[in-house]
Amino acid sequence: MPLPRDLVDFDIEQDFPEFSGNDIPSGAHIALHQQRQLAYYMRLIENEMPKFVVFRKPFVPPTAGTPLVIRSVDYAGEEHPLTAKRSVVVPVAQLPLRDDLAIHKIKLLTGARWTPDPPKNAGVPLDSEQGRHGYISIACEDFPQPAMNLKWISDTIDGLISTANDEKSTRYQDLPVDTRHIDAKVKKAKKGYHARRRTTRPSLKDFPKEWLPQLPLQTDVMPSVHQ
Repeated sequence: MPLPRDLVDFDIEQDFPEFSGNDIPSGAHIALHQQRQLAYYMRLIENEMPKFVVFRKPFVPPTAGTPLVIRSVDYAGEEHPLTAKRSVVVPVAQLPLRDDLAIHKIKLLTGARWTPDPPKNAGVPLDSEQGRHGYISIACEDFPQPAMNLKWISDTIDGLISTANDEKSTRYQDLPVDTRHIDAKVKKAKKGYHARRRTTRPSLKDFPKEWLPQLPLQTDVMPSVHQ
C-alpha cells in the first residue's frame, strides 16, 4: 500500500520542531487522562443514574410459600466459570415436613449441609422463629448453565423432603445429629470456644446404649493357679 506523499517526504530533523519546554511530560498526560475518565463517569452518575428510578421495585419479604434463598455470582458480564454456580439456603422450619421425626431425619440426611445458624454469605437474617430448626445450604456448579445447577438443587431438596416424610422408614429416630462439622468450624476459627468447652462434642456418652452387645453373664469360677 503506497504511503501518502507527505509521509514519504517527512524528515524528522526538519519537520519535527525542537522541544522548547512548552508541553507537560507523559506522566502528566496520563494524569489528565485519568481525570477526564473520572469526569466522564461522574457525568454518567449525575445524568443517567436517576433514570433507573423507573425500574425500582418495592421489597417484598419471602413468605412460607417461597422459603428458598438463591445466591449467584456475577462479574459484570465477563465470562467466568463461577457465574454458573448457584447456592440455595432454606430454613428447615419452612419446609413441608410432617412432624418432628421428619425434621430430625432431614438433618441426618443433609449431614454437613445442615447448620444451626445461616451461612454468613447467604443473605439470610438470623431469626429465632424461622431458624429454630437450623438451615440447609446446597450449592452446585457441575453443569454449564445456571438453570441446570438450580434444577439439580431443587430436585435434591424435593428428594430430601420426600425421604424425610416417608413413614415406612423408622430407622433414623435413634440416631443423633452429627455436629462434628460445626465443632470443626468453631475450632478452625481459633477463638477459644473449643478450648473452653462452649460446644458439645460427640463422645462415648452419646452412643446409644441399645446398640451395645448384651454379653452373657459368666458364673463359672476360674480354677486357682496353685491347684
